[in-house]
Amino acid sequence: MTLIKSISGIRGTIGGAPGEGLSPLDVVKFTYAYCEKMRERLPKEDGARYKVVVGKDARLSGDMVEQLVCGTLIACGVDVVKAGLASTPTTEMAVVFEKADGGIILTASHNPKQWNALKLLNEKGEFLNADEGAAILECAEAENFNFADVDSLGTVEEKDFTDAHIDAVLALPEVDVEAVRAAGFKVTLDAVNSVGGIIMPRLLERMGVECVCLNCDPTGQFAHNPEPLPSNLVELCEAVVATRSDFGVSVDPDVDRLALICEDGKPFGEEYTLVSVADYLLSRAAQAGGDVKLATSSNLSSSRALRDVTEQYGGEYFAAAVGEVNVTTKMKECGALIGGEGNGGVIFPALHYGRDAMVGVALFLTNLADKKMKVSELRATYPEYVIAKNKIELSDSALIDQILNEIKEVYASENINTIDGVKISFEERKEWVHLRRSNTEPIIRIYAEAADQDAADALAEQIISIANRMIK
Repeated sequence: MTLIKSISGIRGTIGGAPGEGLSPLDVVKFTYAYCEKMRERLPKEDGARYKVVVGKDARLSGDMVEQLVCGTLIACGVDVVKAGLASTPTTEMAVVFEKADGGIILTASHNPKQWNALKLLNEKGEFLNADEGAAILECAEAENFNFADVDSLGTVEEKDFTDAHIDAVLALPEVDVEAVRAAGFKVTLDAVNSVGGIIMPRLLERMGVECVCLNCDPTGQFAHNPEPLPSNLVELCEAVVATRSDFGVSVDPDVDRLALICEDGKPFGEEYTLVSVADYLLSRAAQAGGDVKLATSSNLSSSRALRDVTEQYGGEYFAAAVGEVNVTTKMKECGALIGGEGNGGVIFPALHYGRDAMVGVALFLTNLADKKMKVSELRATYPEYVIAKNKIELSDSALIDQILNEIKEVYASENINTIDGVKISFEERKEWVHLRRSNTEPIIRIYAEAADQDAADALAEQIISIANRMIK
């Protein structure tokens, strides 16, 4: 059993004793604390009602966790809007649609079916910041409960926000539905038997795209490891070729990550989902002229390709610490046109500040219709980089800071960024390596990027060898 309490929410495996797995008691404690801190964050006059939207992915424990969360909200005197089976971005947008005071998303994202989690939103439908998350953790641990009396209990209503979300995506001027419809695309979709199987085919149909559905029944019985990595998408790659589709689409269980497959069955590359969408938006903005700021942002562990494409249009790239809330904060600071994460997470502020596979695929389709080329040809137009992912496991977490400081000294002559661990950029070679500590284990994660796999592996090995000398 595993239970991970962090500033971004609570997640764990279902079952086990309280505090060891995601038990009913843990769900109640955390939901209660969320309510308490919501009232502090958004004070209202006595008697004024609070409203929270609750959405869930299709995983097997969803109904159970939903009942616990909604029951606790009601017991706290909070009105509940149940969005039912809804993607993470749909629930985020529902908070805004409903003018709610917050939202709770029941999803463990790309984790296997035995996991679930509570992801917490503010009144803007955005994730809470670090301080707000820490305050909820402290409140939950205190277990100082005080529930509402019978005359003050919350109410429940059920609403489906799927079509409202799709309507908002298709209303964007950057999404050209008629051009996509005229192109006559055929797409194979792998929705890993979760909520992507509900919303994504509906979106594609509205855009005039023929959708071949693969694992689109939202049963929660994931057909494969739900993380949309190439090793987990073999069936999709084969299906794209077999059905002669123009490309393949894979989404994770809560549909905030988007991975694409080329028409030849080869992965487009998760890192390049954001790159392609940014290319289209930057090109469009540059052609339009005016005072549109050509800025983009992603986290430190994402590919340099976004920076390269941004600079090709005379724009400026801004790096953020790892974590969606850190990326959105940086995007707001720099006025980014587009941003996100290299895991296939596209954040388009014109719609909302959250990773959204629906707006990602709609913009990608528009780009493809505009370019009038095969997906593999489009992929070949972007800078080629490869990321090697490694980690160092330590018996003593005190060694982490020592290793990071040593790395900074060894590479002091290079471009060093310390906003999240240590990132060293070798500008002349267009390579980088990023070291950051795990929040839950005595581990240093090491990501290295270069023009090919051998170079990326070699760069990572340089860093690992330095660390190993210190460990011994």
